Amino acid sequence: MADAGDVLGTYLRSQATAFLRGLRLHEQSGADAAESGVAARSLRGAARRISGSLATFRVVTESSWADGLRTELVWLSSTLADEHAYAARLARLMDALHRLSGSPELPAPRGSAGALTVGSARAGALLDRQLTLARTRAHSATLQALGSSRFHAVADAVAVLASEVPLDAVAARGRVGEVLVPLAAVAETRLSAAVSALPPVGDCEAAPSPYDADHDGLWHEVRRLLRVHRYAREVLGEDVTRPAAAGEALDRHRDAAEAAAASATAARTPRIAPATAYALGVLHADQRHEVEAARAEFQHLWLREPAVTPR
Repeated sequence: MADAGDVLGTYLRSQATAFLRGLRLHEQSGADAAESGVAARSLRGAARRISGSLATFRVVTESSWADGLRTELVWLSSTLADEHAYAARLARLMDALHRLSGSPELPAPRGSAGALTVGSARAGALLDRQLTLARTRAHSATLQALGSSRFHAVADAVAVLASEVPLDAVAARGRVGEVLVPLAAVAETRLSAAVSALPPVGDCEAAPSPYDADHDGLWHEVRRLLRVHRYAREVLGEDVTRPAAAGEALDRHRDAAEAAAASATAARTPRIAPATAYALGVLHADQRHEVEAARAEFQHLWLREPAVTPR
């Protein structure tokens, strides 16, 4: 069986190479928004895999180096994600407004026939202004970050990682089954504990209201731990089909929760028309139901139980 350092080093070098490839694509994309977005996603994916693996298998590396690089990669990944997140959130909300405004299942409030159709246009315009402004600011922050000395230091560190991985001399010589597998098991145990702590989902008295966002943070933490668990399994060369599918459900959960929050924020805008507020309220409710559907889907995928779609 291969040494732990060899297996971890091979994975980290491959992700460092992917990071540098994404960086090169980003530099070549210029003003092409589509290519720039693809390159940014590649950068984020590699950065997350490196930082997640360094967290799980920290003792196999030079710890001070791993801690420093992981911190910088988390900063970079978060910065790169913001612009895409605002654009995707706006597209999601516009699609939902278009779908809801034509739905015969959603009546207008009493005395305001057609209020949803009338208000949806104004609600869409308000959301477009707010989220486009946020996206523009995020774009400026991204450009500033990519031109900073901090980013260039990160890129230099990853370039070194592509050829040489600083490893702990003792732990790296251990066998995979004796070193990496137990560390990966710790990551899985943390995930299992977080999943067990989740509130119930479905039509039961113990389940929270779909409009209650108080538990969103618990689900976001499960999403983070699931991603770390998946990367650990990738390092070991194991099948990640199940955690990847469950992760996609939690991605949809996050997207719906953040879209609901954006619609609620827009609804608090001073002096908006009642029809606009109503449309935003319907949109918020729709996205919170999407949150519950994503939760049920995750539990179906992860716990192998029949999904209950609370709509």
